[in-house]
Amino acid sequence: MWRRRMRRLRRRVIPMMTGVGYRRELGSWIASRPAGVECMEITAEHFFADGEPLLAELARDYPLFVHGLGLSLGTPGPLDAARLEKFARVAEIAQARWVSEHIAFTRTPEGDLGHLNPVRPTRDRAALIAAHAREVAVRCGRPVILENITSHLQLRGDLGETDFLNTICDLGDCGLLLDVTNLYINSRNHGYDPSAWLGRIERGRIVQLHIVGYTCNGGRWFDGHGEPVQPELLDLAREVLAHSPVQAVILERDDNFPGDAGMESELRKLATLRAPC
Repeated sequence: MWRRRMRRLRRRVIPMMTGVGYRRELGSWIASRPAGVECMEITAEHFFADGEPLLAELARDYPLFVHGLGLSLGTPGPLDAARLEKFARVAEIAQARWVSEHIAFTRTPEGDLGHLNPVRPTRDRAALIAAHAREVAVRCGRPVILENITSHLQLRGDLGETDFLNTICDLGDCGLLLDVTNLYINSRNHGYDPSAWLGRIERGRIVQLHIVGYTCNGGRWFDGHGEPVQPELLDLAREVLAHSPVQAVILERDDNFPGDAGMESELRKLATLRAPC
């Protein structure tokens, strides 16, 4: 069933939605039904302990997508069964259109690292992540899309990064959640052309975008999830929209919240992405 849903998801051509990642700091603003919030992304771990009534209420008001932080798809061995059950429960209550996780690992046999860590781009690791993505899709009964992360380490393997992502999608029957900010940051820190990188991703793979402003300090670029979106990120997002039929663009914010007017200003920036390139 999830394979059919993934194929339908990739074939669908619908008006692009804009929205935000739900954070409790934004709760009262979101409750006011602000213009520009057409959909919402839920971080699964934020609802593991409580909040099911709020989650059900949000599901009545908005199309929701569920995003994970700690399934650790890049860790060899089985997924954490208890964590996956909680993740699937959140996806069910949210009536999620799709679910997502990172192309990364967050735990080892010794314990939880508490951070998204890069994986070496090899065929074996692509097969592992793809198998874990299929397991998540089966348990949740929903399509899975996977997100690129930032890293100050540029690991090498027997695949280039874009071939690695394409291989994961092929083997896992999944799509991509392209974090535009992460792509931009990595391109600056590692010295490559983000447009050329994008051109090597198979067309139609990218289902959703993340975007948030970056910071630069000492010649290094960082993703602190606390800055306004810069014009160059919007330009790169437009390139992505010309490349793939993206269905949703999510504004992320985890720090330095700008208040209601500031959030609405950021959403108006996303609205400009609907304009022809």
